[in-house]
Amino acid sequence: MTDLRDILDIHVKNGSVPGAVGLVARGDQIEYAAVGSAAIDGAPMTRESIFRIASVTKPITAAAVMVLVDDGLIGLDDPVDRWLPELANPAVVRTPASPVDDVVPARRPITVIDLLRSTAGYGFASDFSLPAVQRLFSVQKDGREPQSFPAPDVWMSELAQIPLLYQPGEAWLYDTCSALQGVLIARASSRSLPDFLAERIFEPLGMADSGFTVPDSGADRFTSYYRTGPTGGLELADGADGQWRTPPAFPLGSGGLVATADDWLAFGRMLLAGGTTAGGRRLLSRDAVRLMTTDHTTGGQREIGQLFLEGQGWGFGGSVDIDATDPWNVPGRYGWVGGTGTSAHIVPATGVVAILLTQVAADSPTAPDWMQDFWRYAAGVK
Repeated sequence: MTDLRDILDIHVKNGSVPGAVGLVARGDQIEYAAVGSAAIDGAPMTRESIFRIASVTKPITAAAVMVLVDDGLIGLDDPVDRWLPELANPAVVRTPASPVDDVVPARRPITVIDLLRSTAGYGFASDFSLPAVQRLFSVQKDGREPQSFPAPDVWMSELAQIPLLYQPGEAWLYDTCSALQGVLIARASSRSLPDFLAERIFEPLGMADSGFTVPDSGADRFTSYYRTGPTGGLELADGADGQWRTPPAFPLGSGGLVATADDWLAFGRMLLAGGTTAGGRRLLSRDAVRLMTTDHTTGGQREIGQLFLEGQGWGFGGSVDIDATDPWNVPGRYGWVGGTGTSAHIVPATGVVAILLTQVAADSPTAPDWMQDFWRYAAGVK
C-alpha cells in the first residue's frame, strides 16, 4: 500500500525536490515522512528541519491581527489610517487599465477588515501588465528576498506613492495586504512584529523554531533553498547561511517566517480547536477563528483573483475552499501555499491538518505535481 513516504520519495528520486517533510494529522493520529536531504548532497532531511515557509506565514499574521481585535486594541471596521497614516486619503486609478497618474479619490477609508480580506485596493491582480501593478512591483518585491526590503516606515512611504488598483472593498488582490497587516500589528501594539508573534502566538503554541531569523542553535537544521535554472536544473537561491541568518529590516507578515512542520501543526490544531492551545489556553476567540476561516469573497472578486484563487474563496490570511473543483478541495478547507515550495491547510469538517515543506521555489500559482500528489494523499484520494 502506498504511504506518505512513497508519495514524497517519487519526487526526490526524479530530481524535482532535494527533500521534503510531509505531515498529515487526522485527529490525534499523525503520519509524517522526512525524505531526501536538506541540501543537494547534504545531510538527511528530518522532521525537525527548518524551512522558509514564505506565504504560509499569511494565516499566522492574520491570526495576530485578530489577537489585537480580541484585545480591543483595534476594530474590524476601524479606518487603518489611525495607525497607518500613509494610507489616509489614497488615490485610485480611474480604471484598472488607467495610467498611474490618471486617478480619482478613494470613496471611503481603508479599514482593518479590508486588510484582512485582501480587499484594500493594493496587491497583485491576475493581469500583471496593468500599469498600477507594474508600479507596485518596485515596492512589493519578491518576499523570498527579505533583505531586499527597506525598513517598514520607508516601505510605507514608498507604497503611499502608488495609487490603489481598485476602490477599497471592491477587489481581492494578492500579497500586499498581508505585509500591511504586519506593519499594523507592530504599530497598534507598540511592539516589533517578531516580538509580538513570539509572545502572543509562538510561545503559547510551543512553536519553538518559528521566527524571521534562524539562530545559531538551529543552523544545523536549516534547509537550503533552490530555484529552477534556465536549463531545468536546481540552482541554489539561498543557503543555510543566507538571508534568514540575520534580522531583516522589514519582518514581512506576508511571507518572512521560518518554521518546522510541527510548528505549523500546533497553529493548525489551535484553529481546529476554535482558538485554544493543546493545554487549554485561549489564544483566539471562536468568533475570530470563524472569521478567519470563512470565505469573504464575491464571485467578481474571485474572478479578478482567478490566477491565485483558482475559483476558491479567501478568509483572513488564507484561501477557503468553496467548490470541489479538484479531488483535494473540501468546502471549508483553509490554508495557503508558499512560493518556496510549502503548503499548509486545515479541514474543519474532518479535523485534518496537512503540511508539506520543501525547499524548491514554486514560481507559478498553479501547484507543482509533487504538491498536488501530497494534497491527493492528504485528502484520501487513491
